[in-house]
Parts: sequence; C-alpha cells; structure tokens
Amino acid sequence: MVLASAFLAPTAAAREAADQCQIELVVLGAGQDAGAPQIGNSHDAGSSLLPSSLALIDRSNRARYLFDASPALTEQLAALDRIEPPSNGLGIDGIFLTHAHIGHYLGLAYLGREAASANGIPVYAMPRMADFLASNGPWNQLVELGQIELVKLEGGDAIQAVALTPDLVVVALPVHHRDEYSETVGFYIMPSNGGGVLYLPDIDSWEDWAGTDGSKLMSLLERADHVFVDATFWDDDELPGRDMSEIPHPRVTETMDMLQHLPASERAKVHFIHYNHTNPIRDPDSAESRQVSERGYSVARRGDRFCID
Repeated sequence: MVLASAFLAPTAAAREAADQCQIELVVLGAGQDAGAPQIGNSHDAGSSLLPSSLALIDRSNRARYLFDASPALTEQLAALDRIEPPSNGLGIDGIFLTHAHIGHYLGLAYLGREAASANGIPVYAMPRMADFLASNGPWNQLVELGQIELVKLEGGDAIQAVALTPDLVVVALPVHHRDEYSETVGFYIMPSNGGGVLYLPDIDSWEDWAGTDGSKLMSLLERADHVFVDATFWDDDELPGRDMSEIPHPRVTETMDMLQHLPASERAKVHFIHYNHTNPIRDPDSAESRQVSERGYSVARRGDRFCID
C-alpha cells in the first residue's frame, strides 16, 4: 500500500495511515551516486536528486534501518525524522551497504567524531566491503572508536539472511557489478507475513545475474510487493562522446522490454531507482516518465512511502 509521496508535513490522513502501518518503507533518494545537480553542472535547472537510499521503519520495535549511506545522509535522516522521529539519539538501528561506490557508503563519514560521533551503529556489509572499511581511513577510525560496528555477511554466492526480529528478515543477494573495492549486493526485505521488497540499485546486466529471460528477477517479482531496480540510464544514447559500454547498467528501456509480457499486476511492482542526472525520467513530466507509466511501471521518487506489513 502506498502511503504518501514527498517529504511534506504529514496530513491527518497520512498520520492515521502511518499509525496503522507497522513496517513502512521510505524512499530517501532515487538518484545516481552524485545526485543532481552534479558537480560541474551548476547550470542544471532540473529537479534536485539525492542519491539512492531507502529507510525501513519498524514501528512495533521502534527501530529504523537504512539501506545505503549516501553523501546526502544528513538531509535524508532529517527527512526521515519528520516522518518517524527517532526513539533516542540518531535512531539508526542498522545500515545495510550494497557496495563501495561513492553514493552508497560515503555518508558513513557523518557518523564520525567531526559530526554525529555515533555509538555502535551496526553496519551490515559483505566481506570485502567490511575489510575495506576496517582497513582504510577515515572509515577505520569509525570502527576503532566504536562509532560503527561492522557485521560481516557471508561471501561468495551464499544467500545471507539477517533476522532483525522474528518477523523481519533481510536477505543479501550477490550481483555482478564493477567491484573495484567491494562486492555488490541487492537486499530483499522480507516480513513474516510474506511479500517483501527488493532493493537493487546497481547491477551490470540482467543477463549476468537473472539469465537472458530475466528468470531470477521474475521469480523475485512473484513473491515481492515492490522491487526497486537499477535505472541509471534510459538508453545507449544518453551520454554523447562517452563509450556507454564502459558504464554497464541495464537500460530502463531494456528492463521494460524484458518484463513487458508479465501481467499488469507484476509490472506495477517495478520501481525504477538510481537514475543519472541525464536520465529523462528524472523529470516526472517528461515523455519518458509518461512512457514508464503507460507501460505499467513506476519511477521511484524521493519521499515515496509504502506500507509493507
């Protein structure tokens, strides 16, 4: 169930809906790592983008979790506080990191002594990711001072499940991506009553992971309520003068074509996230955004809220 959109003061109806929703998902950002306007593009008059990140609110246990710690963590956490104030301190009960590209972990720096000086925030990471943080500054200082506690997930192709509570499990799903410093994973958020949410902001191609027919993605779609998938680029013509083959991501057009045979109810579960500042779906009024909607899919927007219990 969609609760609301945009980080606005909640209406009475939105507050009532939130009170009835025990597990809620909030889109804190939907842009590519550098957001928008990107550095060197001060002339950009388009809508602002914050890097991709999701928040998970577990009201039954008064807990809040983040999926990726973006460079916009300060602004994103403030927005989350307006939706669900922290029970104490920062109110971050865990951070799940997908990989070591700048939009997905640089926000950890704000947990250090120069800013929040946090205390023991669990950070869930794959082995190479955890080792990278523990061995390189300034991240190792966060570990040494106990400001974050690394929780190392299993490596390889193992499916790692983290039980946050008896009723809420997060599963790490390894995927292929440019893994210079760490592995890359998506996360499947699974409440005990079934359904769930897939967060997969970065992947090289569906063929490498899901098969030429997208079978793995479609099997997840069958059981999920929502899937948030890589939408970095619209098509291969987006960056004139750049060799797009050096920046592998499934194009939005490709993903839609791959899933178009599915029933409308399945396509409606797909939310495109992590779009570059050049991607025309950044503009909700663009012809490309309308095409996404007409074909039965959605574009994730900052402030989208979903009840998943």
